[in-house]
Amino acid sequence: MSKIFDLGLTKSASEYETENLSVKGKIPNWLNGTLFRNGPGTFKLEHENYRHWFDGLAMLHKFVIANGKVSYSNKFLECAAYHEAIATGRVRYSEYATDPTRSRLGKIFAVFDQRITDSAKVNLAKIAGKYLALGETSKQLEFDPKTMDTLGIFNYEKKYKQHITTVHPQFDFKEKTVYQLVTRFGRVSHYRFVRIFESGRTEVVGEIPVSHPSYMHSFGLSPNYLILTEFPLLVQPLALLFQIKPFIENFKWKPKRGTVFHIMERNSGKVIAKIKTDPFFAFHLINAYEKGDELIVDINGYPDAEVINAFYLDRMRDENSEIPFGDLRRYKINLKTKRISHEILFDECLELSNFDYQRFNMKANYQFVYGVTINKNKRQGFYNQLVKFDLKNGKTKTWFEEGSYPGEPIFVGKPDRSKEDDGVLMSVILDETKERSYLLILDAESLQEIARAEVPQAILFGYHGAFWEEML
Repeated sequence: MSKIFDLGLTKSASEYETENLSVKGKIPNWLNGTLFRNGPGTFKLEHENYRHWFDGLAMLHKFVIANGKVSYSNKFLECAAYHEAIATGRVRYSEYATDPTRSRLGKIFAVFDQRITDSAKVNLAKIAGKYLALGETSKQLEFDPKTMDTLGIFNYEKKYKQHITTVHPQFDFKEKTVYQLVTRFGRVSHYRFVRIFESGRTEVVGEIPVSHPSYMHSFGLSPNYLILTEFPLLVQPLALLFQIKPFIENFKWKPKRGTVFHIMERNSGKVIAKIKTDPFFAFHLINAYEKGDELIVDINGYPDAEVINAFYLDRMRDENSEIPFGDLRRYKINLKTKRISHEILFDECLELSNFDYQRFNMKANYQFVYGVTINKNKRQGFYNQLVKFDLKNGKTKTWFEEGSYPGEPIFVGKPDRSKEDDGVLMSVILDETKERSYLLILDAESLQEIARAEVPQAILFGYHGAFWEEML
């Protein structure tokens, strides 16, 4: 097995609290704030192991950047799934692709006592003044940003039980609201769009009934519309109720169903279009905006859902394995004629995409998308390169260093900037040679290194993060 997977897919060495990391280079004076990253802290327990990259017990990582210095701390997200797993050495809650080991009688009782994980390991957000760790189940966890202690469960709806949700809420900074998509399973299941106000008050924008719900990791937001992409990765809700298989293994790829775009008005909650296109799959919708009668949606797309299977740990640990390529594609939906078309903007591997969300979400004039990719000469293994794609001229810039494996790049813009890419990219890199990680800071325009801060341990392969201009 390759050493990189032994480092990135096992367990974190320890929980640290380090005041000053060793910094190589010079961090810009204007870059002050806190970078959080979420992801698995261990795939290994005393008696059992998790099976998939999207399993594992959640761990928060915090980098506080101030006056050219960086402090680092990390902590397991305290929750029922964590405490019981550590106490017993076994998987005790149903995860993405790993279920608890049960006897035949235990499987029967599980129908009446479903133990769904509260290990919110995927993303982070600040909603209604609360700092949240986000997962795909209904249990989002509020945490104290200073101590990273868990404060309790956050519900998108107080009186209505949802079963799953996306991990990418959408923010309208002008309106000062947050939108989220939740799904409730039943005889007739429902997709429900929820709006959350600054005060914490929530309201349902609208809902869509469905017999076989789709697996969706994100959704789209434009100035006037909510965009739901219903991929043909579908589930019979009763299969989830009886827990015959782990969560994601109940979903089946049905390409003949195609992918359906549901377009809902943000103000009325009315679905104004339901448009079918060729089958494809995606984790991440990047951005959406409107041009006259056209709705434009940029997406990290795949021809099918095989990428989910590629993230089972036994396949990832095969040093000859190759991750399916995701591309950057643009869908154009004419809301007047109800016609849809798409083009591939970038056909190289692209994932964990990001852009200047704060300034350019829902805007047509955004130009740059950042993400992780795979170097053409190092095709086997894991994501090993950062990429910047120029939407206007099709050009790309990359950062690559032998033996280094980057996480999601997070863009932070210079406060007085006049250009979209005047800022930095921050990515947590796993260094195979030194067997530890470092925080990499790149110039977002050139993708040249500005600085790096060495972390005292290897940080496992994670997913998403967030930067707040606060010293937390």
